[in-house]
Amino acid sequence: MPFELRPYPIPTLRPEGDYLQNAWRKNVYPTAERFGVKIVLPRVSPQPYTHLAFEGFQFAKEQGKANAYNHRIMQAFFQEEKDIGKIDVLTELAIEVGLNGDEFRKALETRKYKEAHQKALQHAYEEAKITAVPTFIIGDRVLPGLYSQETLEQVIDGEIEKQKKTFVEGMVCGIDGCD
Repeated sequence: MPFELRPYPIPTLRPEGDYLQNAWRKNVYPTAERFGVKIVLPRVSPQPYTHLAFEGFQFAKEQGKANAYNHRIMQAFFQEEKDIGKIDVLTELAIEVGLNGDEFRKALETRKYKEAHQKALQHAYEEAKITAVPTFIIGDRVLPGLYSQETLEQVIDGEIEKQKKTFVEGMVCGIDGCD
């Protein structure tokens, strides 16, 4: 889902700066290694604004290719160090996942999906209260940041049990006429 850590006009960070260098060395690289994920701190400097990439997501979503598009965008930025703030780059990536390049480019140039993207951000910031990436929302639990597989499984299992209990209570009340 769309979420911008530094939406325009907030300045984006520079990968050569101490903050990103330290954060990646201490947190991102060890986590990626633990999960077997190939990732690099992209040298695109300053980091690109992502609103156009997310507007492209809205286009891809309408075409039933949102997951493929998102995967390709992440791969392009965090493995290939492509500048995903540029329409030419985004269009190339969209074509790679089977989207119509001319229609995609036109949608970005005209900002056709700007409002849809803004609504998605409003939902993330104001309604869902997202403050970190990733954030997992499981039932009424909000889990910002990274969690172990075991923790996520426990929360999911707990939610399943809660839903089963609610369902059974509803069935019993339907039969017994609970007040």
